[in-house]
Amino acid sequence: MADVSKLKAARRLGPPPAADEASANLTAPEVAPAAQQPAAAAPADGTYHRRDGRSARKTNRTIPFATRISQKYDERLRDIAERDGLLLVEVMEKALDAYEAQRR
Repeated sequence: MADVSKLKAARRLGPPPAADEASANLTAPEVAPAAQQPAAAAPADGTYHRRDGRSARKTNRTIPFATRISQKYDERLRDIAERDGLLLVEVMEKALDAYEAQRR
């Protein structure tokens, strides 16, 4: 059988602070965060800023697909998606459809 006598005793937090010592944040008014400004297509200084796609709508696509692409291709793909209001996968699906149509 295990010897539990060597285990540390549970640490106690002690008594709660008095009401006059507690923070007043519960009585403060709620303030909503400021609305985020949409990211510009290309910063003026020419640096690359990758856009966040997590806010995109649910698409019921369940198969994960990962690949490595160049920064230039990523910029072009995201520019097209943002301009046309599409998801990245929708741009890629349209590109595949166009490629197959061209090959026929």
